[in-house]
Amino acid sequence: MRIWLVLLPLLALQLGSGLFLLWDILGSMLGLASSPIAWVYYELAQIGAVIGLILGMVVSATLMVRSIQRQRQAEESLRLASGAFMDVLQERFADWELTPAEKDVALFCIKGLSTADIAALRNTSEGTVKAQTNAIYRKAGVSGRPQLLSLFIDELMSESLVDPSTPVVAQIEEAS
Repeated sequence: MRIWLVLLPLLALQLGSGLFLLWDILGSMLGLASSPIAWVYYELAQIGAVIGLILGMVVSATLMVRSIQRQRQAEESLRLASGAFMDVLQERFADWELTPAEKDVALFCIKGLSTADIAALRNTSEGTVKAQTNAIYRKAGVSGRPQLLSLFIDELMSESLVDPSTPVVAQIEEAS
């Protein structure tokens, strides 16, 4: 919110500067009478308008650089989180002693693919995929896909990120 306290006056200054210079140029081109103020003040007004535009450009460039840096940080965090998720998946698959075929099916299940889609991707029958998913659920100690996915979500939500004594909404607001 504080940034708007700086940006709004700066935008107003830029708009005023641009309009002043535009009026000056159009007045010169169309032969309109110039202002009755002394030329010294008129020149100072022109210099002020140019400084206002330059200041706006500098602030805009600074904000753009900060925005690009934040975007890169967010992308890096997402990349790290994605890598962490894959590490957790591989670790759990190893703990459950899944076969390579079961690992593939489990990954497709977690990605949300249907049994028919998994069968088509793996060139097997839907019955084979159903048998493999049942073996995965048994080894993982869950009864279905939602519980399987929940295991990984719970794993990624470490105690350092979630305080059970604080309501979830308050934690989300605190994080942002």
